[in-house]
Amino acid sequence: MSDDIGKAKLDDVARVAGVSLATASRALSAPQLLRPDTLLRVLDAARLLGYLPHGAARALASRRTHTIGAVIPTLDNAIFANSTQALQRELGEHGYQLLLGSHEYDPEREVQVTRALLERGVDGLALVGTDHSPELYQLLVGFRSPYVLTWSLDESEHHYCVGFNNREVGARVAQYLHHLGHREFAVISGFTAHNDRARDRITGVREALSARGIELGPQRVVETSFSIQSGREALLAVLQYSPRPSAVICGNDILAQGVMIEALAQGIEIPRSLSITGVDDMELSAHMPPGLTTVRIPTAEIGRRTAQHILARLNGEKTEKCTELAVELIVRGSTAPPL
Repeated sequence: MSDDIGKAKLDDVARVAGVSLATASRALSAPQLLRPDTLLRVLDAARLLGYLPHGAARALASRRTHTIGAVIPTLDNAIFANSTQALQRELGEHGYQLLLGSHEYDPEREVQVTRALLERGVDGLALVGTDHSPELYQLLVGFRSPYVLTWSLDESEHHYCVGFNNREVGARVAQYLHHLGHREFAVISGFTAHNDRARDRITGVREALSARGIELGPQRVVETSFSIQSGREALLAVLQYSPRPSAVICGNDILAQGVMIEALAQGIEIPRSLSITGVDDMELSAHMPPGLTTVRIPTAEIGRRTAQHILARLNGEKTEKCTELAVELIVRGSTAPPL
């Protein structure tokens, strides 16, 4: 391959294709405006010469960078990875690239990451949850391109969102376990500070139990980091409760998997002596011994719909202010009526 490949200029492409410089430029920036045969000649010439359009020049001409930013809490969670992959795939099919940042549930870091993406000129932005600092919301207000809050529903109706009802998630699990006959509960959750999803799931559990005459006191809720080991350690704390819970509701599948592992290590039979539930429906949850009862979150659909929402708004199309996705209770072997 010649060393000149990749060094060709747009006027070289125009010359080889037998078109004007303006037509060659239009073929790469607005191909829908050209006749198919003309477009094919330009694209063939660009491939032959190894022409690579200059990203900054194209962005200046189109006033778009064809990049979308996404700021997520952590890269160390398969659930966010699934959603982000679906977001990237949908954007890629429309010629956009995803720029990714994470903040580890630190509001100040989230502002820094978001500001960096905005300074890079992203055309749109996706964030997780509704629990953000005032400074970040000020950034969003000044951002003149579309942004979407995901994984939650914005009850204030001030922001576009694609998500699901996290209170419903907690309530549905609590209702199911109560229906089985459980009356003694414990909740193991991620830290609720700067995490509206965790808070809302606990609220949903409390509201569902309270409606059935059961109060879930603060001493019955353990907050911890999202990891297998944290789930194991949290169960040891829960086992000290009196009366001992017959059901443990976990804020996500990772914590629930840790609880199940520790229960088996302690010789506690699941579900005969202890019922355990999670949230997310990770792939591993179906293969745990026994399978984990959990709430299936439409992670890939969140990513796909978020991309579609941002792209539609970039194209000047009207979209719903709030897109609510359904969740589903998946019953497996980790739950049963109490002894």
